[in-house]
Amino acid sequence: MWETIFSVWRLRRPGPELVYGRWRGHALKASRRPDLELLMPLVRGAYYPDFLTPAEGSAGLQAAIEAIKSTPATRLREELEELVRHAGPKPSWMSQLADGDTEILTRLAGALQSQYESAIGPFWSEARAHIEAERSRRARVLLDHGAEGLLDSFRPMMRWEPPVLEVDVPFDQTLHLNGRGLLLVPSYLSWGTPDTLRDTSLPPVLVYPIEHDLTLRGGLRPADGESLAALIGRTRTSLLESLGDGRTTSELARRVGVSAASVSQHTAVLREARLIQTSRAGKAVVHTLTPLGEQLLGELP
Repeated sequence: MWETIFSVWRLRRPGPELVYGRWRGHALKASRRPDLELLMPLVRGAYYPDFLTPAEGSAGLQAAIEAIKSTPATRLREELEELVRHAGPKPSWMSQLADGDTEILTRLAGALQSQYESAIGPFWSEARAHIEAERSRRARVLLDHGAEGLLDSFRPMMRWEPPVLEVDVPFDQTLHLNGRGLLLVPSYLSWGTPDTLRDTSLPPVLVYPIEHDLTLRGGLRPADGESLAALIGRTRTSLLESLGDGRTTSELARRVGVSAASVSQHTAVLREARLIQTSRAGKAVVHTLTPLGEQLLGELP
C-alpha cells in the first residue's frame, strides 16, 4: 500500500527521469482517471492519512483493502481533519468519507486496488529485484557490524546518535518507541526523504527510499532451460525446478537422481546465492524457493 500511495505522489512529482521515467510513462497511461480523482486529493502534500497504509498490508493486498474498508469513522474524521489542516480545502465527497460513509470508503478501497493493479503490479517483479538487493546489502551490514552498524549505515538520510535515530522526514515529530521496536521498510517508489506514520500510537514504521541499481531495470527475464543450465549447471537447475512448494533433501535426491550428500552440496551453493532458503521441520530439512529463485526460473515448469 505504501508503494501504491507513492505511485500517486510520483505522478505529481516525477523524481529522476533516469530512475522513474519508464515507470512513470507506463503509469500515466495505465492509471484510471476515476481512481486518481479519489486518490490525488488525499495524497497532495507532506501529510496523507495513516489509514491508507494499514499494517495489515504485510499480509497482502486483499488484507490491506479489507482493513481500509473497516476503518472506524472516528479515525477517518480525525485523519481527514488533519489532512485539511495541512492541505487546505477538500472536495465534497471527503466530508462524506469523514462521516464514515461506507459507499465512499468502498469506492476509495477499490480505487487503491485498481491503482495497485494498473501502476504497481506490472512493475512488481522489478521492484522486488531492487528490494531484494537492498535487503541483502543491509543484511550483510547487520551480520558484520550489528544493529548499531546497520542504523549507522543509513547516513546521511538517517543519523544514529545513540539512543536517538534522527531521520529527515517532511514534518517535525518525536517518536518514543518505548520498547516497541521499529519496522524498516525499503521502498522502490519512495524518493528523497523517508516516510512514517503521523499517529504515534500506531506500530512504528519507517519507509525509506532504496538506492536504485540501474542494472536491475526490467527485472530478471524468464529463463529457458538451456540458458539456465548453462549458467548454474543441469543438476542445480533440476533442483530448482523440483522444489515446488518445498522439498526435503531426501525428496530432492529421489527426484533428481543424485545422492543426498550431493544435494546438500548443491543446495548450499543455491542458498548462498539467495535462490533458495532452508528451514528445519522436525528432523527434516526443507528447501524452498526465494522470490529471486522464482524470478530466475520464470516460466519454467
